[in-house]
Amino acid sequence: MESLRIIETWPVPTAAAGVVRADGSIAGSHGPVDHRFALASVTKPLAAYAALVAYEEGAIELDDPAGPEGSTVRHLLAHTSGLAFDEHRVSAPPGQRRLYSNAGFEELGDHIAKATGIPFAEYLHQAVFEPLGMTRTTLEGSPAKDGVSTVSDLLRFAAELQAPRLLDVRTVAGATSVVHPGLKGVLPGYGHQSPNDWGLGLEIRDHKSPHWTGASSSPRTFGHFGQAGTFLWVDPDARAACVALTDRPFGPWAAEAWPPFTDAVLAELRSRWAGLPSR
Repeated sequence: MESLRIIETWPVPTAAAGVVRADGSIAGSHGPVDHRFALASVTKPLAAYAALVAYEEGAIELDDPAGPEGSTVRHLLAHTSGLAFDEHRVSAPPGQRRLYSNAGFEELGDHIAKATGIPFAEYLHQAVFEPLGMTRTTLEGSPAKDGVSTVSDLLRFAAELQAPRLLDVRTVAGATSVVHPGLKGVLPGYGHQSPNDWGLGLEIRDHKSPHWTGASSSPRTFGHFGQAGTFLWVDPDARAACVALTDRPFGPWAAEAWPPFTDAVLAELRSRWAGLPSR
């Protein structure tokens, strides 16, 4: 895909990107796709997927108490537990506000480790990385932000999100639908959003503005970006997903570069559907 070459213009030392279709075929890739990058918060969808595997295995329930008093696994996954961003401190009652929380995902990891008797990093490896063939992906600390992976591996995960093999399709549909709708909150790096819609460990685009995806991204688009300069989105209307990883922290450069990149990728995908030459 010619549109992926746009990453060569990004002001970053290293970048790689790829697109995978809903049928699992790779539409294109560019850059060092087997280079291991720190993921930052793109770790969260991986951790969330492991939590959903634990749910389907019967190790946990989404309504199990977890985190602060009155909070559940579902609250932790949906950033509605009331925990502060990076502190294990309660800032609001559960279910009242969308408070994006690394601490919440750390509580989630602890809950799953206790329920399964397996350290969370090992559970994530067994539940997600190993069966998907993500051989160069590891969790090296917090389940909120300490994943390391490659574009090649994350394209395998993005394919799974579009055509689940590890989970029932209904579970994934629930995870990619709005949980606790109507809540306001801050989308890190993009300010207050009303509503600030999320599923279970996955942000849902809806009509947020500004946003890190493209102007032409469908409202059903879901995914995550990370402060390491990384993102993964799935656009069900485009029947495709895109991963881009860099080694420059998120900042104004990314807010400026990412949306037109996504729009170019989507335009090229649409032109291919129409049988027209790619730009």
